[in-house]
Amino acid sequence: MDIIREDESIEDLQLGQLKIIQKKNGFRFGVDAVLLANYAKDIRSAKTLDLCTGNAIVPVLMSHKTQTPLICGIEIQKEVFSMAERTVRLNGLSKRVRLNCGDINDAEKFYKKREFDVITCNPPYIPCGTAVKNDLDTKVIARHEVLCSLEDVIRVSAKLLKQQGHLVMVHRPSRLADIIYLMRCYEIEPKRVRFVHNKIGTEPTLILIDGMYKGGKELRIAPPLYLFDENGEETEELKRIYER
Repeated sequence: MDIIREDESIEDLQLGQLKIIQKKNGFRFGVDAVLLANYAKDIRSAKTLDLCTGNAIVPVLMSHKTQTPLICGIEIQKEVFSMAERTVRLNGLSKRVRLNCGDINDAEKFYKKREFDVITCNPPYIPCGTAVKNDLDTKVIARHEVLCSLEDVIRVSAKLLKQQGHLVMVHRPSRLADIIYLMRCYEIEPKRVRFVHNKIGTEPTLILIDGMYKGGKELRIAPPLYLFDENGEETEELKRIYER
């Protein structure tokens, strides 16, 4: 079987010779996935799970940025899952990155309770009710909570995380109150938050948040992350994250 299909392309991640298979015109990973992998990389883990893994961009990046022996991923869309599987094979990661095709709400069919040290997720950002369900495509499903809600992600993570395991997410700042409320509902204590801004003087466009299952109450707000300077050039921190 060919490694890519007519409507797909192979792109060089410029990280350790890693490559990713993407749709030419479908949903494509962005800076949020890169920031998520970087934010989670320093948490020690023997086994990590990426929920809503898409084309496996986060597990592939984590394979480069961490020493985690086993990184798992689950994706509901069969076509996207196929790209993810082929990306894993393309990079020679089949022994280290293991994927399942299914609904995260059925995650216990694939994984055991209290199995993971770290769970990452770059979930759909837009609340359910704003997408037309009978006109779904990969872009709509990736961006809207039509197949998976924020509460689904947090509830499932609370079942699969070890005690004091971490749930690390990237999301929109407008959902921060929802995230903290739902984390506490499911005994995941918010521990770290970082706001991501396009440049100094602008409102944040993303948040990075790390919660600990059955962790103590102490929330730290990290200094803001700026992506571009006043001249529109990448900041030194963003260059370090991309290893440029």
